[in-house]
Formats: sequence, C-alpha cells, structure tokens
Amino acid sequence: MKIVLFGPNGMIGSRIATELTGRGHEVVGVSRSSGTDITDSAQVAAAVEGADAVVCAVAARSGDFTLVDVAHSLHDGLRQAGVRRVLIVGGAASLQVAGGGRLLDTPDFPDAWKGEATMAAEALEIYRTFDDLDWTYISPAAFIHPGERTGSYRLGGEQLITDDSGKSEISAEDYAIAIADLVDGGEHPRERVGVAW
Repeated sequence: MKIVLFGPNGMIGSRIATELTGRGHEVVGVSRSSGTDITDSAQVAAAVEGADAVVCAVAARSGDFTLVDVAHSLHDGLRQAGVRRVLIVGGAASLQVAGGGRLLDTPDFPDAWKGEATMAAEALEIYRTFDDLDWTYISPAAFIHPGERTGSYRLGGEQLITDDSGKSEISAEDYAIAIADLVDGGEHPRERVGVAW
C-alpha cells in the first residue's frame, strides 16, 4: 500500500515510518520541512493523491496552528483527493479513567501538558463528526516512550488501559506496531481506540 505519513520525523512518526516500511509499504513522509502545510487543505489533497491510507502524527507545539485546524484540513483535503482511510496519532488525556472522568481532569495531570492535551481532546470531537472518512483515532497509554519493540500490546476503547498495578505504559515502537496493524487490517473505522501493554 501507499501510505502518506504526516509528521514522519518525530519520536512516534519516525517509528511508524520504520514499521510500515518494514512491512513492505511505500511510505511517503510529508512535513512542513518538505514543503507541505498540513493546515492547507489544497496542499493536503495534493500530498495524499493516490494514497491508500494516511497517517497523521503531527504535534501542534509551535503555537501557529491547532490540532483542530489539522482535523479540518485533513478532512477537506482527503475528500478532495478521494482518500477515505486516515489514522490519527492521538493523545491519552481524553481517555476515561477508573472511577469516571477523563485522565486530563485528574488532580495529578501535569499542568505543562494540559494545553496540548485539551487541544487533542477537542480535535477528537471534530473527528467524531466525520462520517464520510474512515478515520481511527489511536490514543496511547498515559506513558509512551522510546523503548523495546516487543510486538506485544493491548487494544482498548474509551477507557485508559492499565495493568494490575494501575500503570499505563507503551513503548513508541509497540505503539507503531499497533498503528501498522490497524493500517493493514482496516479495523475500527470511525472509532477511537487505546493502546497499551
């Protein structure tokens, strides 16, 4: 398959590119540094022309655009190009925790992460309105980090996945495996899923 990957250079995007390439997919990395503005739907449409699927692994830390902007431009650009399948690297903060409520709203959630986490939660609500794209929003564990590629992960739904001690963790390598499996299998269209060990 031809997979267009927005954000191929970050911690997660680079591992997704490695995993997909290792499976024999043609991966086309797209970023601002390569000349494409993901907030411009016409540029998105041109970048994804002929793709079988799109993976969006961009972060919005620079402050000159939001993940909501990205959601709208991806929607419009993919529709223009006739591409239906898109997988979004999401955040964990909007997942539900034991006892109710979102991880974002728990007392120990770091203040430094709240802005980006809130933006990701808002973007998820935008994706939920798109019934003309086969989107899947993939939320990682609460703690995602570079690490070992074990080939093991659990897939969940709206609840934060934890182990028996309450820990929620995944390596970026195993998260990339989960995303590649979703690309290959096409499961969970128009759903949010969680991934953790």
